Amino acid sequence: MSKPNTRRLDQAIRETNRKLDAVRKGELWPLTGSERRQMLAALAGGSYRVMRGKSTSRADSRIDSVSTSAETRLIAEITALQVERQRLVTEAAKAKAAKKSSGWW
Repeated sequence: MSKPNTRRLDQAIRETNRKLDAVRKGELWPLTGSERRQMLAALAGGSYRVMRGKSTSRADSRIDSVSTSAETRLIAEITALQVERQRLVTEAAKAKAAKKSSGWW
């Protein structure tokens, strides 16, 4: 029994970690379409209020909540991918142990 093929899962984990780092830096590219729309709406509303000389606390809190929800989503994705990878490794180890123990000694 060969080693389990986890290359695709490892690549997906690396990509999701890269997205998480980008979200933490405030970049927009890893956001989903709805998250991007919410972020841009909050930015537009905040800039309008700045032009009127008013407080932007509501827009700031909306931006923070969108980025927090994106971080939470990406962390959950990473966790799910890592669990799936561990499941594959465990299954391969069980199969290898079963094959070894079924010898005719």
